Amino acid sequence: MQLQNLFDATSALIVVGGTCLATVLRCGLGDTRAALAALAALAGIGGKRFDAARARAELAVHVREMQKDGVIRTEPYHFGDAELDEATDALIGTRSISALHGAHITHKRRRVRQNLRAMRTLNQAADLAPVFGLAGTLISLSQLPASDGSGGNFTAAISMAVLTTLYGLLLGNIVFAPLGRIVARRASLEEQERQRVVEWLEQQVGAALPGTAKLHGVGHGR
Repeated sequence: MQLQNLFDATSALIVVGGTCLATVLRCGLGDTRAALAALAALAGIGGKRFDAARARAELAVHVREMQKDGVIRTEPYHFGDAELDEATDALIGTRSISALHGAHITHKRRRVRQNLRAMRTLNQAADLAPVFGLAGTLISLSQLPASDGSGGNFTAAISMAVLTTLYGLLLGNIVFAPLGRIVARRASLEEQERQRVVEWLEQQVGAALPGTAKLHGVGHGR
């Protein structure tokens, strides 16, 4: 096998360029930006991946302060995670677990919306790539020479037709479709980890909230 025969700039331009342009036109700039942001996050660009162990470690100091001094006398503590920073602010400001859950749900909905936009864009690109592979094939076949004995031109046109079909299949099924699934799996895993951290935080500070102990006492007295 001669690998150099599998590379053709014109075929790649038709398939890759056409797929990207059509995806942007069909999905819009907003969804395209969401997809690019998701891909950047996968590559470790533009922000750190959520680390549940680090989040618990950062919150542990805050939790001990709440347990010791009570929520009312605790000062807000931020460590860079927008959701947890806002959630703890809401918890301290209102002395209510419902505020903690409200902040968590608000951020979760925003993340889910962005992830759905990213996945929709990547899936759209996966569907369009084979289409542009076929388009490149048709363009190549349209360049077939007439019956004038030009064997070189005939071979080049057939080669381009095959390569554009190949590029379309590979781009759709080995690049865009898997990327969409990776984004989906990572988003699902992050939501599970964040939910566990929020539940842990609720368990740790619940007894320190005003009225919680009293409610627990009423429950045990029944």
